[in-house]
Order: sequence, then structure tokens, then C-alpha cells
Amino acid sequence: NLGNAEAMRLAKDDQQSAEPRETWGRRLEFVLASIGYAVGLGNVWRFPYLCYRSGGGAFLIPYLIMLFLCGIPLLFMEFTVGQYTRLGPVHSLAKICPLFKGVGLATVVISYVLCTYYNVLMTWALYYLLHSFSPSLPWQSCNNTWNAVDLLCCVIVLCKCFFFYSSSHKVLEMTTGIEHAGGIRWELFGLLVLAWAIVYFCIFKGVKSTGKVVYFTATFPYFILFALLINNVQLPGAKDGILFFLMPNWSKLLEVQVWVNAAAQIFNSIGISFGSMISMASYNKFNNNILRDTYIVSLANSATSIVAGFVIFSAIGYMAHIHNLPVDDIATDGPGLVFVVYPEVFSTMPVSQLWAPLFFIMLLCLGLDSQFAMVEVAVTFIVDGFGKKVLGVFKRKELIVLAVCSVGFLLGIPHITSGGIYVFQLMDHYTAVVSLMFLAFFEVLAVTLIFGVRRLSVMLEKMLGKKPNLFFRVCWQFLSPMLVIVQYTPARYGKFYTYPLWAEVVGWFISLVSIIWIPLGALHELWTTEGSLLQRLKKSITPTVDLEFVSEKPSGESIALFAAA
Repeated sequence: NLGNAEAMRLAKDDQQSAEPRETWGRRLEFVLASIGYAVGLGNVWRFPYLCYRSGGGAFLIPYLIMLFLCGIPLLFMEFTVGQYTRLGPVHSLAKICPLFKGVGLATVVISYVLCTYYNVLMTWALYYLLHSFSPSLPWQSCNNTWNAVDLLCCVIVLCKCFFFYSSSHKVLEMTTGIEHAGGIRWELFGLLVLAWAIVYFCIFKGVKSTGKVVYFTATFPYFILFALLINNVQLPGAKDGILFFLMPNWSKLLEVQVWVNAAAQIFNSIGISFGSMISMASYNKFNNNILRDTYIVSLANSATSIVAGFVIFSAIGYMAHIHNLPVDDIATDGPGLVFVVYPEVFSTMPVSQLWAPLFFIMLLCLGLDSQFAMVEVAVTFIVDGFGKKVLGVFKRKELIVLAVCSVGFLLGIPHITSGGIYVFQLMDHYTAVVSLMFLAFFEVLAVTLIFGVRRLSVMLEKMLGKKPNLFFRVCWQFLSPMLVIVQYTPARYGKFYTYPLWAEVVGWFISLVSIIWIPLGALHELWTTEGSLLQRLKKSITPTVDLEFVSEKPSGESIALFAAA
């Protein structure tokens, strides 16, 4: 009784799944690639700042709760969907719940939007890395033509280029706000080309080339991170920074925003709802033990965040000691923590020419892993959905990857203007915070509530030989959907700059670029399915994935859940 559109889609899915799909060379490559994607620059800048701003050590309570009740179960869910269907997020979620096929497309869009500005971080890291080999670090003194001498800076530290005002501005050359964009920084333009070239040559051969690269990029940062930790804790004032980082403020636990911050950090850091984990798991062998991989990836990610917090705040405590200022005056969020505060730390450290290059190489490795996965999502979507048509034009998959990287480069140009840091922060807020939580909500709704925990359990039983335990079933059915919190807060840069109204409107348009595909996908599915409205609704929430499972028809409970949503 399927309509023509439904039958054509099923035939297309069967044809796609019948085509051979490349796999990871070894299971370790998948684990390292997943850890490399999950552990990124957000672990270095976003987690430490959120921790101290949201109650210090008390923040670890909602963070760990969100990790075990949301992060681990939902990562396990995404690994399951990707490995079982052997498709990217768009086609796998379309088979799981046709009505919410737009969720899969939205994850591709948000990942690609994110990678267009995420590679700008690699550009800044490359610029600092090249300058850190000079005899004296260029941001170490005010004796440069590009230093902006600020009166308040002179008053505070006698024109020693206190970093919140003038240090490191050779890279950022910040204007006073997003309304003053300034011109393109041509040196950064060249390095942006280099950053995208590095990404291209690391992934152009697919998971076979990516799997080899991650042996270095996923492990090297840990050597540097622990070396910095050993060095930093011995610096004067480090204890004050660590205490500031960990000192619990229990009253913060009563604020909803603290719990929102914890949920957003878990989703951002692990990479849930970006589609990357589904995409990478789709290259696994069918019986790979994804439960073990889920624990390894999620726990390694959180442990790295906590270690990075000690590294960053021990250094901030040292800076507060050097300048005789409170720690709170030095701690900042966003890229400023990594590209403004930390370079100033190196300028006063012993053997600064050693630590500075190592730190920026670590940043490159952290960022490249995440960038690989986000670009791979877009490539997987194109190959899975339009493989034969696109290959007819580009002839080789390597050229498809080149086209994806080239478009990403062009979209990253606004971020390398003098006011680009404000564009960066605006896009990061409306992409990695606002859009992400909407996508997470609808993905959880589609997979755990409409597709159902029972069907998900059958998938796992076929792959692993046993069903998930009670903990995962309860989390998927009840806890994870309730803990996906959506709350809006305006974007800001640093502690004082707030964006004008027109910039906030632009930010919402950035969010809608990904979110809009969810209702459009639902409307398209209902429009192309035959029958009455109730029949169309039933067909639209009936999965097309092959489970050989009794009770394939949607229950009244599923329809009621959709209506409530």
C-alpha cells in the first residue's frame, strides 16, 4: 500500500545500501578519530570558563549528571544508528523516522556551517605558531608598530601591553565592534588557504587517509597537555588559579542557566547532533563493539576537559600573580582565552620559545581532528545522496572533497577581517549553542520516542548479540528527552561587549539556516505521501530500516507523542 514516492525512496535506499562501503582499517582508527573529533578547542576554552562562571567545582555536578544521563546514552544511540544503517546522518535518520528526515539534513548543515569558521581557529593558531619561533615573542612588548596603546592599559600595568587591551592584537587587530568590520588581513588570508589545504590532504582519500592521520593528531595533544600541566602547577600563583577554578559556589546549582551550560557543553564537546558521530560510525564493521567505544570516547573527552581546566587556570593564576590582579579580572571566555590570555602567559614563562610552539601545535592537532569529522559529514552526505550524479560531474571523489573545502574557505573569509572575531563569536553562539539544542531535541524525539527504544534495542541485539541494559533503555525513553534543555541567551563578546539588534537578527538567520530543514522535511514528507492526513502521518512515522521485527506499525502512543511535540 505504499505510495509511489515511498516506493521510489525504498528502492533508492536498497540500491545505496547494496553498494560497497569503505571501512576503517582498524577499530583503533575509529576510536582515535572519534576522540579526536570530540576532544577539540572547546575543551580548552569553553569548559574551563563555564566551570568557574557556573559555580566552580559545583558545576561538575550538573556536568557529570548530563554526561551520564544524556551524553553517554545519546552518543551510544548515534553510534548505533550509524553503524546499523551504514549511512550518513541524512539518509540514516530518514530511514529511522521519515517525518523527521530534515533533522539529518539539519545536522549536515550545522556541521558545515561550524567548519567554515572553525578552520579560522586553525588560521590563528598557524599565525601564532610561525611567530613563536622568533627570538622574542612579538606580543611580549609594546615596542611594535601594531600595538594599540590604551590609556587604561597604561594605568594598570604601565603600558606593558596588558593582554585584554593590546597584546596579541597583531593577530586579531580587533575593532571596537561588529559594526566596524575593517579590511581583510591578507597574511591571515594566506594562512586560511594553508589551513584548508592541510584539511584537504588529510581527508581527500576518505577514512583510509583520515584513519592514519589521527594516530598523531589524536595522541600528540595529550603529551603537550600533561607537559604544560606539570610546568604550570609549579609556577607562582598557580594555586590561586586552580582554587578559583574549583571553588564550589553551591547557590549556582539553583540557576537554570547553569544546567543549560552543562547540557550545551556535553553536546558541544562530544559532538552529539552534529552528524559527525553517525557518519564516522557508518564506516564501522557491522559487529563492532560500539558500547565499549562509547565509554572510551565520552570518558576520555570529559577527562581531557578537566585536565585542560587545570592547565588553563594554573596559568591564569600565574598571570594574576605577575600583574598583582584578581584572577577574575584575567579569566575570559571564547577564543580570547586561547589567543589573547595564553600568549601573554608564555611571554613571562621561562623558556617561552619552547612552550609557545608546542602549545600552538597542540591547538592545531585538537582543531584538525574536529575539522576532519565536520568536513567528512558534508562529503558523506553528497556521496550517499548524489554519488553517481556528482561523480558524473567531478569524476573523482577527491574533487568532491576539494569543492567542499573550497566553499568552506570562501565562507570563512569574513572571519579574517579586522572585526572578524566578533563575527566568529556571533556565529559560534547561534550555531554551537542555539541551533544545536534545537537539533538535539528533535533528534532525540525522532529516534527514542517515535522510532522507539524497542526497535533501537533490536538494532543493538543484531550487532552486538545482546540488548542494551536497563540503564540505557530508561535514559533513552525518559531521562534524555527531558534533559535536552533549550533556553535562549543573547550573544556577547567578553564581559562587556553586547551585539547590536541587527547582529542578533543576523544570528537568528544563521540558526535558521540549519533549523529550517526540520519543518521543511516534515512538510515535504507529508506532501509526497499518499492517503488521508492520518494515513500520511502514520506512514511518515513508520521506519523504513530493515529490522525483521514484528510491531512495525506505529502505535497510538507514537502518534500522540508526535502530536504533543
